[in-house]
Amino acid sequence: MTPPAVPGRALAELGRTEGGPDTLALLVRDQDTRRLLMLRAVLDAAEAADPAVCPGTAKDRLREDWALLTAADRATGGGAHSPARARLTHPLTGPWARRCLTGLSPRRGRLAPSDRGELLRDLAHFSAVAVAAAARAGLPFTTSLTARDGVLHLPSLGALRTAEPDDVRVEVRHTDGRLTLRRPGAPDATVHLEHGTGAWSATPAWTPAHALPALVPGAAPMPLEDLDPYRVPPHDPGPYALSGPAAPDDAERKRWLQTWTGTAAVLRTGGEHRLTEALTLLRCLVPLDLPPGAGGRGSCSATRREAFGALLSSAPATPVAFAATLVHELQHTKLAALSELVELHRAGPEARYFAPWRPDPRPYDGLLQGTYSHLALADFFQRRALADPARRESAWAEHARYHAQVGAALPALVGSPDLTPVGRRFVEDMAAVHERLAERPAPRGYTARAQAYVKAVRTLWRQRQPPAPPLTNR
Repeated sequence: MTPPAVPGRALAELGRTEGGPDTLALLVRDQDTRRLLMLRAVLDAAEAADPAVCPGTAKDRLREDWALLTAADRATGGGAHSPARARLTHPLTGPWARRCLTGLSPRRGRLAPSDRGELLRDLAHFSAVAVAAAARAGLPFTTSLTARDGVLHLPSLGALRTAEPDDVRVEVRHTDGRLTLRRPGAPDATVHLEHGTGAWSATPAWTPAHALPALVPGAAPMPLEDLDPYRVPPHDPGPYALSGPAAPDDAERKRWLQTWTGTAAVLRTGGEHRLTEALTLLRCLVPLDLPPGAGGRGSCSATRREAFGALLSSAPATPVAFAATLVHELQHTKLAALSELVELHRAGPEARYFAPWRPDPRPYDGLLQGTYSHLALADFFQRRALADPARRESAWAEHARYHAQVGAALPALVGSPDLTPVGRRFVEDMAAVHERLAERPAPRGYTARAQAYVKAVRTLWRQRQPPAPPLTNR
């Protein structure tokens, strides 16, 4: 008999918006495996592609890059923490691989010249991944790369800007922890590798990769990915689209550092498991611009299914705000990873459900995702209210709001006929958490205001919905 993909204990932990080390490690291992399989799919699709889609020269280079990665992996003993494996399972490798697979599988069997050019540039990024991994592994090598639109990005190291804004060939040589970058019409750039993330150079054209300090002593530094060309999804003109990628200057990085430094302590006040989630699941931060029209006060954040471990966020205002963002977004990360392992529901994509945190109707899966993250926030702020008397008032207000919102959304989740047996157990565990939180409610005034707010939002939402079509006799 095949064992279940997710043990019952792990499913129960996740249903409570928690997750012990073993449960979180299960999600990480599965996602890393999927990332490697996706990479294998890219290489296989390229090998099988018609030369009109992927020419022989591109296929040859992919084989060379894979050989360099294999050598880097062997040089460092292999394993999950080798430089090569770390680059291949890095969150932003996922969006790159997804984009390549889309380009290698054109719907009509052929690519427009412009699309073919983009595909070849995307595939060429694999060379930069291989070079960065080989340099981290200490392998000597000489090769050539292409600076895309005048920028050569080397993952975990930094980026070199060329004098020309077009695609430019750059010769790359590595020996003894030092890269020599040679491009036409400019002096050679010498780049010295630093431990973990970053590399320094006296060349003004070089921008080093940055990382924030470890969240807690003994943990790894947290990469601040502001250079990777695949760090944000394509622009979405919709009303809930993310802001664009940010390019933090020194002052902005200092703001990130100040906020990040206080985040671990805030997470602990909301439960030690919230800190464990961040330490286990979070692998990089992607800075975003502030939302348009925010006047410096708004914020936005997101996760991406194809970029497990990455958190996209505008610069956080305070450690409390950023801790809440982490709690919120890491629930999306957990639930998306769980949904890859087990089927929770079979509901369609129709957007018809009321969510108190959105003015537009939501599909069932969107409602589940939102309710799950809001339930975790209700738990987080209740624990803060009980643990930190100095911050009790604001924490109770946040708890009451999230608890009321979840209470309004849960009936639709629990009552859905589209739940699988596993999914029903999962949402029933969520409902049990909501009931447990009610045993220690916020002071009456906060609860009354939160419930009145949800009621008003529901009334407005109903007024905005199109009228139902008239019934007809047939």
